[in-house]
Amino acid sequence: MIDTTDTRLPGGDERRLRLDVEESGIGVLTLCRPAKLNAWSWESTRQLGVLADRIRFDDRIRVILLRAEGRAFCAGIDVGAPGSGIEADSDSARTQGYYEGIRWAHERFAAFAGLPQPVVAAVRGYCLGFGFELALMADVRVAADDAVFALPETGLGVAVDAGGDLRIAREAGAGWAKFLALTGRRIDADTAHRLHLLQQVVPGAELERAAHGVAAEIAANAPLAVRSVKRDIDAYADHGLGAALDRVAMSAALTLTSDDATEGFAAKGDRRPPTFRGA
Repeated sequence: MIDTTDTRLPGGDERRLRLDVEESGIGVLTLCRPAKLNAWSWESTRQLGVLADRIRFDDRIRVILLRAEGRAFCAGIDVGAPGSGIEADSDSARTQGYYEGIRWAHERFAAFAGLPQPVVAAVRGYCLGFGFELALMADVRVAADDAVFALPETGLGVAVDAGGDLRIAREAGAGWAKFLALTGRRIDADTAHRLHLLQQVVPGAELERAAHGVAAEIAANAPLAVRSVKRDIDAYADHGLGAALDRVAMSAALTLTSDDATEGFAAKGDRRPPTFRGA
């Protein structure tokens, strides 16, 4: 795995996210691995947590604009052998390692989603798997009309592990959450907007301007009032989310260490249909 106590932000190819603060009070948080379609990893999670801790106490920042370099917002995780970074002497110890690792990741995501500053996400291209889950952690989502959304995890033999299905249930209802998470079906931006998963859809060429404009509107308002409104709405909307996420961590740990997950990831790498046996 990684050093979870490390609070440094590397440069060069190891950098996963970049924070720039504008004089207007907008903190621009950019996924900066475009050659890999901003694929996510344990290291990405660590850097997100480090930046969330810094943003939280930065009085210059009134709102976060979450965006990505390149043609995709985030195409999901780096597809490799399941269990990458978590090794143990037994299956039960490996499952326990995954459980604690995912709980640690949930804590980083909670720090980000629970920032006092609102987060506006600007989404283009592929927004798949964890990418979709990350976008759903934002308070407001603006998408280009070419954006594509999906939760493909069950096709890899694993559970949705960052709470994206729970957030879809909150925004669109349990039926749609089950439909999308159980089938892995891709939906376009117009469909996501109709399901209330997006607040605005714009032509691709207008995405940056439109999302920045929403962030600027928020930044222009009274900071104490803005933060209070975010906390109050989250307190209502997220009721029960914490307990559900602990169940998510266990489900993810059990599925990630299953034979089906090994088959699912191998089939993905081989570009063939997987054969799942329920073990």
